[in-house]
Amino acid sequence: MLTGAFWRTFGSAAMTQAVSQALAALPEHPRRIAVGLSGGADSAMLAVHAALHARRHGIELHCFHIHHGLQAPADRWQAHAHDLAQMLGLPCHSLTVSVDLGTGSGIESAARDARYQAFDRLAALASVEHVLLAHHRNDQAETVLLRLLRGAGPTGLAAMGPLIRRGGLTYLRPWLDIERAAILEQARAFHEISGWEPVQDPTNADDKYTRAAVRERLAPELDQRWPGWQGALARHARQGAEIREVLDEVAGLDFNGLDPGADGRDFSLAAWRRLSVARQALVLRYWLARMGQRMPTDARLQDLMRQLRGLHALGHDRQMQVKHGQAWIRCAKGRVFLDAGPSR
Repeated sequence: MLTGAFWRTFGSAAMTQAVSQALAALPEHPRRIAVGLSGGADSAMLAVHAALHARRHGIELHCFHIHHGLQAPADRWQAHAHDLAQMLGLPCHSLTVSVDLGTGSGIESAARDARYQAFDRLAALASVEHVLLAHHRNDQAETVLLRLLRGAGPTGLAAMGPLIRRGGLTYLRPWLDIERAAILEQARAFHEISGWEPVQDPTNADDKYTRAAVRERLAPELDQRWPGWQGALARHARQGAEIREVLDEVAGLDFNGLDPGADGRDFSLAAWRRLSVARQALVLRYWLARMGQRMPTDARLQDLMRQLRGLHALGHDRQMQVKHGQAWIRCAKGRVFLDAGPSR
């Protein structure tokens, strides 16, 4: 356990304040929260600073560790995360998940999906509705760059939001304006005081993974030629979020005009066809996001739109079904709907 002097003196004021501001911006200040704790420097320092805030404001803080089983030292990482939580006097909940590599979406995407599903389960056990995630400015810049390279479009540049709701949980990213260098500085200081040091995930530097390739190959060149590139891309993300908010309002109005079903899973094909091409695409993205689905690539979206335009007005001339992630987009009796079941 850490001494009273640690709790009085340790920590970055900016990092603790960012946690405080993120929680204060919620409609109701939660009395129980969780932090995703992998054992790496970013999540570990978020756990430390969240613990500082929690102690000062009487909040019950839990740590959630997800064991993906994809790396040989994962068992050691799990124990290491529990060691940190014990040092901070926090309950730590772990869950081992099986990453489905057969979805075709790639290992990084599959691991992320498994992680969110595990967070749902742990949150239910701990009666938590808010989870803190340790993404920082460098992560945000990398995400914007990846979105640009993948042709995500203007709204895709919004990248990671400071608050998202998924599966009944609210996820907060309080450190999107914090540089990773500052986080690493805190990790070094914490190691000197406690002897605990973060784990190193080798995949973070393995450029066979897309994000690691950006980090290891592109980022050093950008750092050398454009030292402020991460801040500039973070500003693009904020501006993209503003654009997305406006477009979501337009798409929401359009969707309401499509005679949607009570649960929002289906809508009128004929009404969709009356929209302009640009608004057809916009409302489809809005609908998929509302249903908790991933955004399609531009090529996939254009193919979906082509098939929807080729159908008979009542959808009787042929059966249309387009696979989207683990779901299916189908059309029957003039209605376009999302089906989570297997292909028929």
